Amino acid sequence: MKILVADDHALFRKGLVQAIAEEYPDAQFSEASTTSEALECLSRECFDLLVLDVFMPGRSGLEALQDVRRYHPNLPVLVLSSAPEQQMALRVLKAGASGYLCKQAAAERLAEAISRVLAGGKYVSAALAERLASDLSTNARPAHETLSNRELQILHLLVAGRSIKEVAAELCLSPKTVSTFHTRVWQKLGVRSDVELVLYAQEHGLKADG
Repeated sequence: MKILVADDHALFRKGLVQAIAEEYPDAQFSEASTTSEALECLSRECFDLLVLDVFMPGRSGLEALQDVRRYHPNLPVLVLSSAPEQQMALRVLKAGASGYLCKQAAAERLAEAISRVLAGGKYVSAALAERLASDLSTNARPAHETLSNRELQILHLLVAGRSIKEVAAELCLSPKTVSTFHTRVWQKLGVRSDVELVLYAQEHGLKADG
């Protein structure tokens, strides 16, 4: 079995490979630190599983997922992120991921999640599955669900304390472009400052723990 692990944090990536290898000792691993590297690996080799981080420099994991689904439609993709489940899980599943796992819970749920997606199933935590089922009974849609994938990525970085220039550098965008997205996020969420943005994120469980 061949597994591609794509995450820009080297220590986390190495730990992830080690944890998976304990469950699948015969697995062969390749690693990527950017989405571009991940897509390049996929173009060269066939893999049985892609473990993909959502927030990476340049193109986000969500954007890369669109290409993965287009060119490798049968490849199981387990998405990991430091963002809370309620913020990202449904979004990545709609984008074509096989499962979503919050990094904070990766250690205890990783084996179960990988087993599920390799078997052709979908994986989210039991708590989130119950919440999603409950949400089907209401038409209420929080404002942050109207954000585009890029807007959500920028929100995540802003509430983590990044400046406009830092966000621009991390995403390989111009500060002017980031400022435009910044303004759209404010408008869509109905906030008037970054303080209100952080408060909104905290209130709706959108602020990652690290």
